[in-house]
Amino acid sequence: MQQKVMEKYFFFGLLFATLVFAFFIFRPFWIILMLGASISIILYPVYTWLNKKYLPNWLAAFLTLFFFIIVLCIPLFSIGTIVFNQSQNLYHSVVNGGNITPFLSSLGNKINYFLPNGVSLNINEIVSSFVSFLTNNIATIFSATMSALFSFVLLLLAIFYFLKDGDGWKKAILQLSPLSITADQKILDRLTQTINGVIKGYLLIAFIQGTLMGVGLYIFHIPNPAIWGVIAGIASIIPPFGTAVVSIPAVIFLFITGHMGLGIGLLAWAVLVVGAGDNVLNPYIVGHKINIPPFLILFSVLGGIALLGPVGILIGPLTVSLLYTLTDIYQNEFK
Repeated sequence: MQQKVMEKYFFFGLLFATLVFAFFIFRPFWIILMLGASISIILYPVYTWLNKKYLPNWLAAFLTLFFFIIVLCIPLFSIGTIVFNQSQNLYHSVVNGGNITPFLSSLGNKINYFLPNGVSLNINEIVSSFVSFLTNNIATIFSATMSALFSFVLLLLAIFYFLKDGDGWKKAILQLSPLSITADQKILDRLTQTINGVIKGYLLIAFIQGTLMGVGLYIFHIPNPAIWGVIAGIASIIPPFGTAVVSIPAVIFLFITGHMGLGIGLLAWAVLVVGAGDNVLNPYIVGHKINIPPFLILFSVLGGIALLGPVGILIGPLTVSLLYTLTDIYQNEFK
């Protein structure tokens, strides 16, 4: 009897030590694994449809991954190429002078005209400092780009294996879980709904708002509209700021440079088209799928970003959604 107790304690001690060691091994890649699992859940209906065509698991997973690359990645790379070209043009305009220096001086003088006495803003100095920062950190930027490409390749591999072997891993986890089958299924269903709501909702809203803002900036003659459209799309994910991070400075820029009509038009576009689209789409796409009050969605996203960075956009609502599900299970099965 004592021998059995010793064996049990030794086994659980060894299991705990192994889990801790495995956690530190996978720690650099847990964000990639989390994103891979989440995207594979989004793509799972496509994989299931292909699997029903009597295709092998590996081929169905490969074709689903190919579909993901064609539908999502190629447009993103195309937009990235446009943004890169506009960034290059902006960089060369600043470095080589051209018509940008007189323009910046004029813009600085007009801004300083509205500032209180004793307060001044040197636009040329700010832009020069920014360009100097880019020049001095070009090696770091290149290294970060290569790291992002490597992470993207790992993400594609993770999506492939989650699609191919995900069913088997899911069954193994359910067998190890001490909860009832109903409780396990409720947790999985709620997390699946949350992942679909957050990824589909936020990505779709960010894409729509970024596109609308980019189109508006192009119509009302704001330089480099693709760059600012991408920034607006990213900012739309952060609820308190949204696309106003781009639209307000753009409107002020048009007013200061004397284009009052264009500024009023852009302001109307930002409020009536871009802003109204956010108010309509956000509660319907995100809140409807997640089934969590918008107030909690807002703070879960902000808290997730503050704690974990960009991936917190997904982890925050997932955590709150899991808490909702566990509370429901407690009320129905344990209380």
